[in-house]
Amino acid sequence: MKRIIFSFLCMFVAFQTAISQTMTWNQRYQNYFDKYKDVAVEQMLKYRIPASITLAQGVLESAAGNSELATKANNHFGIKCNGWTGRKSYHDDDARNECFRAYDSVYESYQDHSVFLTTSKRYSNLFQLKLTDYKGWARGLKACGYATSPTYATKLIEIIELYKLYQYDTAKHFDKFQAQQVKGGDSRQIYAFNKNYYLKARRGDTFRSLAKEVDISYRKLARYNERDKNDVLEEGEIVWLKKKQNKAPKNYKGCLHYVKNGESIYSISQLYGIKLKKLYKLNNLPPTYQIRVGDALRVR
Repeated sequence: MKRIIFSFLCMFVAFQTAISQTMTWNQRYQNYFDKYKDVAVEQMLKYRIPASITLAQGVLESAAGNSELATKANNHFGIKCNGWTGRKSYHDDDARNECFRAYDSVYESYQDHSVFLTTSKRYSNLFQLKLTDYKGWARGLKACGYATSPTYATKLIEIIELYKLYQYDTAKHFDKFQAQQVKGGDSRQIYAFNKNYYLKARRGDTFRSLAKEVDISYRKLARYNERDKNDVLEEGEIVWLKKKQNKAPKNYKGCLHYVKNGESIYSISQLYGIKLKKLYKLNNLPPTYQIRVGDALRVR
């Protein structure tokens, strides 16, 4: 009888331990997913790897981008050298001073992860699974030897379900500007602000030349910026890549913009990503009003 009670107690303790080890939500993981979800969807549409799996592996293998391998080598998936001819980084893993692939950007790590899975015979059976079968993919990756941890598949599934990453497995489109932000390198810097994206014009830029870079009709690009499509752009000028908003972001509530020398109401509308006519309306100004240095303008 004592043995039965003891066995029951052991099972109860093990059950309680399993509960205590259940993954809990944290902001660091969520920030990671917000930053890289569009890259994961882009890779899914190109290589047919579930975005949820890519994100879960990335956050787990890189400690949400904070591991030594991620910060020093941009390696978010723990892929070792194995015939790699590019840059290398050495870290302790299953053995001391093991060779890992190093990348110039996180985007390259995501791209190489896709190529690594699609070109290896070891993982070929996974591509017979549905994109929405994240559990099958997680278990298949473990079975194929992607990681040595016995709980690897369970952890991936827990992450996917806790953060609802499965929602990205049915995506048909992705935010290409968010993906380009991650890409970095020689590509033009894209900035995010006020639920929009913008870049800064370089010398010689035109709406036509920029349109080719960002894959938008130059007519649309000019329209988003409330300009004529043939206008000359000045170096450093802000060029918005989507329709501007009606107001500045919420954190500007109650704030005033004091007009500085050389500013125009148009340049201020561009600065905050606000439609020009909405800026006039916010300040009860007629379109013919000529702003002066020191004028206080509401932006929200």
